[in-house]
Amino acid sequence: MSDIVGLLNFGGFVALLIWGVHMVQSGVQRAFGAALRTWMGRALSTRARAFFAGLAITSAVQSSTATGLMITSFAASGLLSLVPGLAAMLGANVGTTIIVQLLSFNLTALAPSLILIGVWLFRRYEPGRKRDLGRLFIGLGLLLLALHELVLMFAPLQDAHLLEIALEALSGQPVIALLLAAALAWAAHSSLAVVVLIMSLAHHQLISAQLACALVLGANLGTAINPMLEAGAGDDPAGKRLPLGNLGTRIAGCLLALPALPWLPDLMDALSDDPSRAVANFHTLFNVAVAMIFLPLLTPYSKLLIRLLPKRADPDDPSRPQYLDESAHEVPAIALGNAAREALRIADMAQNLLGIARAGFLRDSRHRVAHARYVNNAVSRLENHITAYLATLDPETMNQDDNRRREEILSFSSNMAHAAGVATQGLLGHAATMSKKGWMFTPQQRDNLIQVMDRLIRNHRQSAALFVAEDLRSARYLAFEKDHFREVEANATEQHLQSLKSGDLERAQQGSLYLDILREAKTLNSCLVEAAAYPILAKHNELLPNRLRESDQPAE
Repeated sequence: MSDIVGLLNFGGFVALLIWGVHMVQSGVQRAFGAALRTWMGRALSTRARAFFAGLAITSAVQSSTATGLMITSFAASGLLSLVPGLAAMLGANVGTTIIVQLLSFNLTALAPSLILIGVWLFRRYEPGRKRDLGRLFIGLGLLLLALHELVLMFAPLQDAHLLEIALEALSGQPVIALLLAAALAWAAHSSLAVVVLIMSLAHHQLISAQLACALVLGANLGTAINPMLEAGAGDDPAGKRLPLGNLGTRIAGCLLALPALPWLPDLMDALSDDPSRAVANFHTLFNVAVAMIFLPLLTPYSKLLIRLLPKRADPDDPSRPQYLDESAHEVPAIALGNAAREALRIADMAQNLLGIARAGFLRDSRHRVAHARYVNNAVSRLENHITAYLATLDPETMNQDDNRRREEILSFSSNMAHAAGVATQGLLGHAATMSKKGWMFTPQQRDNLIQVMDRLIRNHRQSAALFVAEDLRSARYLAFEKDHFREVEANATEQHLQSLKSGDLERAQQGSLYLDILREAKTLNSCLVEAAAYPILAKHNELLPNRLRESDQPAE
């Protein structure tokens, strides 16, 4: 019974350690994720700068996986070549050793103060950076407490005969020990938790120095597996170049270190007399050595990866998402950026449909109607992909700004998809009706329609620009465009009434169709305004609840 209780206690403290690491990572990502991503985007220009950028970011975030997702997003957008990306990943691997070095010292006395500060920040402030910092402090405190309890828990196990047999068996099988540690790091999504666990075992001399080295190698290997399994959404092999390259450097480092295991204990003893400090030092030494070996070889290594994983030509199906990387869900800022880029693809296709509709009023474009419907169907499917992608984001990892941006993306993609539908079913449908019946617009109607379409295309471009870069003045200007389209519709309605009074039936039918086209154009323009202008105006409190004048008379 006591063995079961001890096992449960061990599992609970390990879970607390993993949860503390998770809270530290999520706290930093939510508080500084967008700023870190912006800074990294500027720093990834050369191999050396990329290496130190990856080191700095991972030292703060304490997650090489999160850093890898940032780097992968830049590589996918074409803003980063493979060599700086691999250099940044080498720096990220070194960055994970910083907190291990700190935890090798006895910092348990700080745990209660850190948790107290963290809880105060978390309860005192609304969702935002200060509250996220509270999450970070709570995570650090829990991590230190879990480490302390594990150290205390391992003290009585020094005389446990069964554990001694199991660890002795692993001592004679370094490859099995490496694979076991790799599996633990993969399951925990963190090498930090596994290395800290190895430090606790080494502190009480439950494992030999040689076995500790093998376990550390496995922890470094395991943390590179998750990015490889999660990367490369879609069928393009090129999306796996960066995570596969990172995994390859880890495997090569392990293969080089395994034959040297018999001599590594002497090296660890030379670095420190404290076994737990020696484990931390070896963890750092291994990652620094791998970085020094591979940094000069990144150019030929990247060429090999490109040859093994050639970029697959993009399929003709425009509804296929290009940027919705499922692995980016761990970092909301990156996931939202991916969704925003995909939403801009919808805007581009909607603008293409507007151009087709404009051409349809100038000449017979019935042969392009089928293509327009194909594009519109693709827009609908892509909009559904974006909605599903954003719906699966974890609310616990998102701050207030992230939630606001998600709503903006959903509104933009939905309204752009609606605009594409109006352009296809409405405008192009009416243009096809005109051609089928052989009707011709009057010169005035023709000129007015071209002006309306040109204005719609201009407003569409402005709406897309507002979605990317918020500007209050431009948002006001775009919102005022609704008045223009209402005026155009009112003038056309008056002219149509005059045609009905004249008794010219055919002209009246053409006028009715012309009026329907203007109404569709007004609806389409409203979609553009609601897509980008209204969210900005609402944010600055410049929208009225409704257009009704306030009245003291109660409704009957």
